[in-house]
Amino acid sequence: MSLILLLGIGLIIMVLFSRQRIMNGVNAQHPLGQKLMRASWFQNHWLSGLLLFFINTVYFFSVLLIIFYLLTIFTIPGIHLVVMLAAVILSIYTWVFLNVIWIGSNRDRLKMGSVGSSFYLFLFVYFLYRFVTLEPSYPGEDMVMAAVGLLFGMIVAIVAYLTCMAFTAFPRRELPLIQLK
Repeated sequence: MSLILLLGIGLIIMVLFSRQRIMNGVNAQHPLGQKLMRASWFQNHWLSGLLLFFINTVYFFSVLLIIFYLLTIFTIPGIHLVVMLAAVILSIYTWVFLNVIWIGSNRDRLKMGSVGSSFYLFLFVYFLYRFVTLEPSYPGEDMVMAAVGLLFGMIVAIVAYLTCMAFTAFPRRELPLIQLK
């Protein structure tokens, strides 16, 4: 399990290093993007941050429900990893899309990203609280696996927070075109 966690963090680091290429590959001409760009409420950094917070919340609980539903129906090992990988790809695409279509100052973009990604910060604080107040339900119960699960939850939540901030709070730059001679 720790190998999968390390591979996931390594994959996120590679995605963060190629952040500009990913952002330049997203098209803002999508009809939903055009509607949001014309909406006056979306250009307010607090309201667009709340939209991002809501989207992150919906994605998290949807994936949670899908995983619990799939694990009760299918006993295929590793199906939860496929669902989580798809959720990561969808989340990163959503974050990039919102960054591309949002127009405003860098300071307001930072506020929007902070509000939107704070869901993962709250999730981290919740896992940290559960980790610190972890008690056995009966004398002699081994709490190692519960502690490891909460530790993994904290790592995933903080990595998601930092990734969401990296993709939403900082503006994209156009990559210079390299011309071959």
